[in-house]
Amino acid sequence: MTATGSLDGDQTIRVLLAEDHALVRAGLCKLLEDIKGISVVAQASDGREALALVAKHRPHIAMLDITMANMNGLEAAARIARDFPEVRVVILSMHASEEYVLQALRLSVVGYLLKESGLTELELALRTVAAGETYISPAVSRHVADYVRRVGNDEDTGESPMETLTPRQREILQLIAEGHSTQRIAQKLVISIKTVESHRQQIQERLNIHDVPGLVRYAIRAGLVAPN
Repeated sequence: MTATGSLDGDQTIRVLLAEDHALVRAGLCKLLEDIKGISVVAQASDGREALALVAKHRPHIAMLDITMANMNGLEAAARIARDFPEVRVVILSMHASEEYVLQALRLSVVGYLLKESGLTELELALRTVAAGETYISPAVSRHVADYVRRVGNDEDTGESPMETLTPRQREILQLIAEGHSTQRIAQKLVISIKTVESHRQQIQERLNIHDVPGLVRYAIRAGLVAPN
């Protein structure tokens, strides 16, 4: 990276790719490797693995799917922004709604690319982000623009319910929605069952949702988990 956070023109762009579907990941990797000046240095199947590989390889760009098991792409993006601010995050998603896009942008994501995008746009997005700029798919930009027009000139639209949760609570919400028991969540996160139950109670209070099916529906709408 240069002093301004962009790459030198002749520098190979090192990319980490996180996508939970193996065939999709393999296809994307092949597409990326066929682009001159881009190298895939690591591949991950979920957000937790992506974090470990970012720490190990320090790529220029982390390209993350949103909906992944164990830790979703948005949560991984937040932690990468916090712990590895030099790594630029691009979200690769099937979701074009403003809810996902605005949440991503609040997490310091600098690229948002739809999975329906073509190879030309994929290359443009990566080179734009590597140059220190932000790239948002045109279809996504239209959704955001429509949202801004609806909001008008309101100075404060308030926090979304998801933003009232701590990173740990968002992590636990995802695991609950994936069907893990309290005991299993405690084991995976290396915390006590009592701590999990305390977080779960706080999640329910902050979201004003007081049953597991309701939490699952909310997690699906928020993009934390995929619908069955």
